[in-house]
Amino acid sequence: MNAMIKQLTQFSAAEEFLDYFGIPYEEAVVNVNRLHILKRFYQYMRQEKGLAALDEVAMFKQYRALLMRAYEDFVHSNAAQEKVFKVFQDAEAKSFGLDKLKSTLPTLS
Repeated sequence: MNAMIKQLTQFSAAEEFLDYFGIPYEEAVVNVNRLHILKRFYQYMRQEKGLAALDEVAMFKQYRALLMRAYEDFVHSNAAQEKVFKVFQDAEAKSFGLDKLKSTLPTLS
């Protein structure tokens, strides 16, 4: 395990990750979306191919870019729209009820 990955495993707060990677952030955005940002960062890391093969400098840059992307998702959106966690995904599915279904049907004249 390289030094950067070892360091990251010690962090628990979104601010620690953002500070480590030198990403400027608004406290208000982080206070409301900290778990969503970290979860999205993790999702982006899982989607990224070849991270483990990078040298430490390239890996740092790539992780930084992924975290910045995750943070920016919540600067321009919100947790309900981004649907990172299952509770938001389930809420959208439940909100498509009978009334919404009826409204999509053509009216008979």
